[in-house]
Amino acid sequence: MPVYEYTGITTAGKQTKGVFDADNPRALRDGLKAKGVFITEFWEGKDAAERKKGEVSFKLPGADRISLTDVSILTRQLATLQRAGIPLVESLNALIEQTEKESLKKIVADVRQKVNEGSALAVAMKDHPEAFGDLYVNMIRAGESSGNLDVVLERLTEFLDDQVSLRQKLTGAMVYPLLMLTLGFFIVAYLMASVVPKVTQIFEDQDEALPFVTNLLIWMSDVISGYWWLLMALAGGAFYVFRRWKSTEDGAEKWDRFVLQLPIFGGLTRMIAVGRFSKTLSTLLGSGVPLLGAMDIVKNILGNRVLIEVVEQARLNIREGESIAGPLKRSGEFPPMVTHMIAVGERTGALENMLENVAEAYDRQVDMRVTALTNLLEPLMIILMGGGVGFIVFAILLPILRMNEAFAG
Repeated sequence: MPVYEYTGITTAGKQTKGVFDADNPRALRDGLKAKGVFITEFWEGKDAAERKKGEVSFKLPGADRISLTDVSILTRQLATLQRAGIPLVESLNALIEQTEKESLKKIVADVRQKVNEGSALAVAMKDHPEAFGDLYVNMIRAGESSGNLDVVLERLTEFLDDQVSLRQKLTGAMVYPLLMLTLGFFIVAYLMASVVPKVTQIFEDQDEALPFVTNLLIWMSDVISGYWWLLMALAGGAFYVFRRWKSTEDGAEKWDRFVLQLPIFGGLTRMIAVGRFSKTLSTLLGSGVPLLGAMDIVKNILGNRVLIEVVEQARLNIREGESIAGPLKRSGEFPPMVTHMIAVGERTGALENMLENVAEAYDRQVDMRVTALTNLLEPLMIILMGGGVGFIVFAILLPILRMNEAFAG
């Protein structure tokens, strides 16, 4: 069944637009008329793409990109509709009308069309990995198989909300330090390239021996003002080489191992990964996804090659009849408390609850660690900026003080 985009006027006299599937234009007009919408213009599939080629877009880059927040809101709405007992196709139709982002609206329209033609919801969603990842699709499949789609959707909503909250928390913690670091860099660079050369020229004209710090400042100023293009080229080249090295299997593993060994950030990275592992595995198991399938999915969201390899090895050992806790404990990468609680959960048959408890405990630890790190970084950035400016001021004032002492003597 074709999917049409349209603009029209409602019975209340307001302009409206949206997406509607119909067998032909006449069916489109009749269907919308029954909903109180009178079409002024419509176009179908590829015609819409051709139409948009000639339109001038004022959207910011990435403005139509589907975010985790968008998917979370969509899932919550679908869970509410399913819990109310509304048929799936009608629920998807309601979502199309409620969704504001055009890219997501088109995806939901395509999913609705496939479901209307007899496809399973998970199969229809699998064709749109930009919105619905493997974890999402597998949980929907498990919900459809068990007949508990509304329960699974609620679990998905809670999981996505937690992920959005964690991402916002980490992003917010890094915004201020990065802003201060960038501002400090530009201030120091401006002083070195524009202000310092004019001031230090006075000292050079005196033809007297200058203190070491002043000579160092003059040298740094000459390098920055005279070879800034070379410094930028070297920085860009180093970044390119690093990215190329990090994109290799060996480079990615070594870098991820290095990150886990960092004094402060390594522990935070491990906490986030372990909390994500526990929360995701608990959500998948609670939704009816088999353990081996859940382990295969959960390894791909850890974001660290070392931990991914540990989970993959654990999955292979589980396939051979071993427990989950054993291989995780032998790896040495998962904290003892985590492996102990998983072992207790396996023995008592409450693995899902234990994983949920681990996730909650690590979420609290991440909160405290991020708060402490933010409180530490703020004064540290001020000290670094003050130190850079202080070095410049000291290097300029020192020869002036010496000249004053010489004149006074």
